[in-house]
Amino acid sequence: MVTAKLFCQHNLISLIFRFKTTNMKEQNFANHSQIIPAYHFGLLGGILVLIIFSALSLYRHWSAGLGLMLPAIALQGSLLLLVVAFVARSLALKAQDRAIRAEENLRYFAITGKLLDSKLRIGQIIALRFAPNNELVDLAHLAVEKNLSAKEIKQAIKNWKGDFYRV
Repeated sequence: MVTAKLFCQHNLISLIFRFKTTNMKEQNFANHSQIIPAYHFGLLGGILVLIIFSALSLYRHWSAGLGLMLPAIALQGSLLLLVVAFVARSLALKAQDRAIRAEENLRYFAITGKLLDSKLRIGQIIALRFAPNNELVDLAHLAVEKNLSAKEIKQAIKNWKGDFYRV
């Protein structure tokens, strides 16, 4: 009974936090971006509702000539919560970017015996993670020579190598 309950809770948590990563069998350019329902819909949606209702409350209090302090504090708090949500997400992505840079540098070094070109921008390196080993070196050189965007690099990959861990 307890095991079945824990299994159901684990599946629900997996569904909420890893929506596309658990369902995606093959990854390609068209489907590689991910939506995390708990963040994109739950947290951001909830904050948006909070901002709307606190702004409406501030407007109604202002129109009625009532005290503005509590509605103003509620609006300010909800706006600060939105900032915190975006900053937390950006910090997590920066940490993932650093890990990807190190992984791709190591992979490139294992293939060529050299480090990645220092002219590569982080967005280009992140795009290169989808390239299989046999395409990586040529794409990395092409990215530097032609200053390819991340989108152009991803579109140039012939045999897509999925990354199911970045969210």
